[in-house]
Amino acid sequence: MIATSSEFSIMVRRCLLTCKPFRIFVVGIGFFSLCFLMTSLGGQFSAKRPGDSPFTMRAEVLGGQESRGVLRKISDMLEVIMKRMDALSKLGNTSDTHRLDELSSALDRIQPIGLVERIQAIAQNMSDMAVRVEQILQRSMAGNKAREGAFGQCEIPKDPRYPDCPSKMDWMRARWTSDPCYAYYGVDGSDCSFLVYLSEVEWFCPPLPWRNQTAIPTLKPPPKKQAVFQSDVGTLLEQVGTGKESLSFMKRRIRRLAAQWASAARRLDDKLRNHWREQKRILVHVGFLTEESGDVFSPKVLKGGPLGEMVQWADILTALHVLGHNLKISVSLKELHGFLGVPPGRGSCPLTGPLPFDLIYTDYHGLQQMKQHMGLSLRKHKCHIRVIDTFGTEPAYNHEEYATLHGYRTNWGYWNLHGQQYMTMFRMWTVISFLYHRFSLCEIGGRGNFRCLQPSPINSAIIGSTK
Repeated sequence: MIATSSEFSIMVRRCLLTCKPFRIFVVGIGFFSLCFLMTSLGGQFSAKRPGDSPFTMRAEVLGGQESRGVLRKISDMLEVIMKRMDALSKLGNTSDTHRLDELSSALDRIQPIGLVERIQAIAQNMSDMAVRVEQILQRSMAGNKAREGAFGQCEIPKDPRYPDCPSKMDWMRARWTSDPCYAYYGVDGSDCSFLVYLSEVEWFCPPLPWRNQTAIPTLKPPPKKQAVFQSDVGTLLEQVGTGKESLSFMKRRIRRLAAQWASAARRLDDKLRNHWREQKRILVHVGFLTEESGDVFSPKVLKGGPLGEMVQWADILTALHVLGHNLKISVSLKELHGFLGVPPGRGSCPLTGPLPFDLIYTDYHGLQQMKQHMGLSLRKHKCHIRVIDTFGTEPAYNHEEYATLHGYRTNWGYWNLHGQQYMTMFRMWTVISFLYHRFSLCEIGGRGNFRCLQPSPINSAIIGSTK
């Protein structure tokens, strides 16, 4: 320790012969004090504790209180040295020997025991810190793509199984702000957010290898339930709702034929001999009664307007209810959005989850509304749709390519559905499903009394298709 102190004093005396080398030494002391500050602050934390930053490390040489004490001593020492330097620089007539003696005595007073060893320990700590930082950077290379994605630096994958991925990326770059639903799904304008959306929400790009695929939930289908015949139409009447004359007309018809529907359900149950039937989750969206479609029927119900469509829908609702299926009824876009899970926006994005229904009964108005608000989900779930088409649609108008080639495209066709997805109450085309409806046929008696004929009620509960 004595030899070390003497060597340090000799080094200081030599540096005093010239001003610049000594100032370099002072700057070096300042640098090491800064390094010591960083180490002492890092020593207050431990990289081994959960939640700490990977760039913090524990000081292995000095404790927290001891580090701060040595730091204060070094700071005081530097301050005294600088004051002495200023005082000595003003003594122009003083000899170099006197300057050396003055500075040497000052250093002897302020030099703490073991200062050089502690400075060496600080340097060793800095070296260890550099090694650990290098290791952390190497371990983090695997996640570089995820971090680069935040700056829009994700590369477009070239996969022949997803040929539309590049063109969809170009479309997203140009028009991702055209609909708020993209921001709802996390799109922020970066290429990485585009790729995440196109691979996980839509299906135009392949899954990204740096994404955690296990984080994407895979929902299991709900367990199957047995359908049980229902003779009480009270719950159905509540679901139909109120507020429109057309709905009131449909409810009056359901009430009037309730006893006959119950009788038909009992006879069909006896015929099936308790055969197990699966209960379907069915959405019935009456599109022509929505305000968005104009609803020209409700104001004319009591004015001699057409009632055939409402008769048709009333019988469909009652048949599905009596057969024991789980029904949801929608007569507005708001209800449709809630039942399907439509994301907020203008309808450019898919649904927020899997389709919660096995079947969807609707009309052409409802089909057009679902196209506007379901996005790509309509193409994906088109096979679940049943279109109530009063007079039927010829195959030439339904087939997309044929209708375009021969000029048969109309507002009511061009949907390219399977022929049996169209359901009509008139037997016109053998490729279209046929609905058997229950009509009350009444005649006027001799004294002005009504007598209603009773056709076979079993047909009231059947929705079949012709072969």
